[in-house]
Amino acid sequence: MNKTKLFLMLPLIGMLSCGKAKTEDQGNETSSAATSVTIKGSDTVLPLAQKEAEDLMKGNKEISITVVGGGSGVGLTALIDGTTDIAMASRDMKTEEKLKFSEMNKEIEEVIIAYDALTVIVNPANKVSKLTREQLEKIFTGQITNWKEVGGEDGKIVAYSRESSSGTYEFFKDEVLDKKNYASNILSLPATGAIVQAVGQTKGAIGYIGLAYETKEVKQLAVSYDEGKTFIEPSVASAKDKTYPISRPLFYMFDKTNAAKVKTVVDFALSDEGQKIVSEIGYVPLK
Repeated sequence: MNKTKLFLMLPLIGMLSCGKAKTEDQGNETSSAATSVTIKGSDTVLPLAQKEAEDLMKGNKEISITVVGGGSGVGLTALIDGTTDIAMASRDMKTEEKLKFSEMNKEIEEVIIAYDALTVIVNPANKVSKLTREQLEKIFTGQITNWKEVGGEDGKIVAYSRESSSGTYEFFKDEVLDKKNYASNILSLPATGAIVQAVGQTKGAIGYIGLAYETKEVKQLAVSYDEGKTFIEPSVASAKDKTYPISRPLFYMFDKTNAAKVKTVVDFALSDEGQKIVSEIGYVPLK
């Protein structure tokens, strides 16, 4: 799997603009593009959207694309406010978001562009290689605080989480913590890359990331959803055959009245070329 290294620049990457970067490279060609599309939201989707935008703009001088991270909640808020054309999301819309769109008479199209295996990571020095869902729940809700309680060495657990605007934060809370609240001492970070960096530098650390962000600087854990009978490691293969229990779809969301404007971007994401990029980045293609 070809792992992206883009996250090492985060949180600065959240402000990276693909469209603007290309404008500088291509001069008047891009500045005269007939269509300008803004994509904003999920840091999980960010590296995929960036790469697809770059490749699309190379072959189509009629479009300029700006990609900005910040989290699924940030993207959906921007969609509500009308400040983005496409919201990237790593979760479904919340009830209150759906109600807001309904009040504004906006019909939102949700398009699945890839799948992801949410990966639990620890520092490579950690001897623990697998955890059950129940153990993860107790770690992130503050009931388990020492690694010796889950078969590791005697040492404090330092748990890192995405901040609440993140779709990954919401998904982990719903699917792993069984909708329970995170412990008050969990360390929240603004971007996925920041979690990778923190876990890689902290011996007792644990965190969670999208599959494409996994590197040798951290160690991924096998996870059990049957109380320890079966442990499955996160991978493209285990996410694709649905044996890995913490898998999820990744979305592009947009106002249906804006469908014609974003069609080129969405169609490219779903095309054979776009789905090839999904695999290259480290996520799971649709087919």
